[in-house]
Amino acid sequence: MDWILDLQALILGIVQGITEFLPVSSTGHMIIVDEFIHLDPKFKEMFFVVIQLGSIFAVLVYFHRKLFPLKALREPDLRRSTFLLWCKAALGVVPAILIGGLFGSKIQHALYNTPTVAAALIAGGIALLWIESSRRRVTVSSIDRLGFGKVIAVGFAQCLAMIPGVSRSAATILGALLLGTSREVAVEYSFFLAIPTMFAASFYSLWKNGGNLTGNQWIATGIGFVTAFLVALGVIAFFMDYIRRKDFKVFGWYRIALGIVLLLFFGLFA
Repeated sequence: MDWILDLQALILGIVQGITEFLPVSSTGHMIIVDEFIHLDPKFKEMFFVVIQLGSIFAVLVYFHRKLFPLKALREPDLRRSTFLLWCKAALGVVPAILIGGLFGSKIQHALYNTPTVAAALIAGGIALLWIESSRRRVTVSSIDRLGFGKVIAVGFAQCLAMIPGVSRSAATILGALLLGTSREVAVEYSFFLAIPTMFAASFYSLWKNGGNLTGNQWIATGIGFVTAFLVALGVIAFFMDYIRRKDFKVFGWYRIALGIVLLLFFGLFA
């Protein structure tokens, strides 16, 4: 029935919007939810990618003053800073394009399963706890001070997110923290790096699979897209406020707990 598919899209849009920018793996959570929903496999491949674009539009709206500052039209320094910000976002996605083009499909077919998600959640949780417990020297306190060499390094760190359950957000945040950025810079750059990453992935997926969708599936995709946008907008505001006051340990513990629950649940009921 049509309303069932729309309800499934709504649920997945909520899950995606909540988890896309938190370091807990949006794809991993959607794979978990789909264990109970069971979308059509061909539709699911496209749907999971495209609704992430809704979350990316939330980034454009929330950070519009940094990404599209009107003052840049009359202030050369701000115009240069904004241009370099977009360059850093574009450059950071190059490693993912290269490695994804070579190995993306193989990784998708081999590792998109619940045990892999559970193991990656636990490993990422341990990494977050370790980095927050270690002594770090912050050398980069603003996006402007994030050099292009470090941008490329974070881009390679993002490639770990091709393993489902790792989390694109967690991979980029961990990579940035290891390179000496503050928590706020790590989170902001993770947001900005997501823009070209998800635009490229979404348009490629639509080009590849969009012609095969039914009318009902297009409607469901729209519902998921809008839902992810609205939910993500609220989550971004929450996360930016949270990270100014606290660290990432709660997300590390959450990942470990969820990974263990998944291993136990699917181990008992598989």
